[in-house]
Amino acid sequence: MIRLNVNNEEIETDAEPDTALLWVLREHLGLTGTKFGCGAGMCGACTVHIDGTPSFSCLTSIDSLEGAKVTTIEGLSPDGGHPLQRAWVAEQVPQCGYCQSGQIMRAAALLAENDSPERAEILDYMSPNLCRCGTYNRIVKAVQRAAREV
Repeated sequence: MIRLNVNNEEIETDAEPDTALLWVLREHLGLTGTKFGCGAGMCGACTVHIDGTPSFSCLTSIDSLEGAKVTTIEGLSPDGGHPLQRAWVAEQVPQCGYCQSGQIMRAAALLAENDSPERAEILDYMSPNLCRCGTYNRIVKAVQRAAREV
């Protein structure tokens, strides 16, 4: 059994030690907001926070997380009231929406580090997360909007 904290709830899992965190979240815990994109850490759709750091859950084996604190999109704000979630809606960021939970989680980590990032800083920080629909300008606007509220 591996113990960790997911969205402020202590959990134990009997998943195989080399199971990716992504699959524990989705299949064992039913937290389907974290998406499977590429499975190789190249798209960012599966981004979650591990001890406050944005991380690719598809590359993180569960055995490396004993005692860690994991935050998923569901844990960012259960009611969707986080400033980033509100800004995403206000700026009409999503098209297909598939990458958006990972985008929001990376943006939340950025704003935790820098509450007033410049456009270039946003683009640089967000670069590991890809959006196939190309809504990057709207993503930047949403991060800027949320920064004004934080």
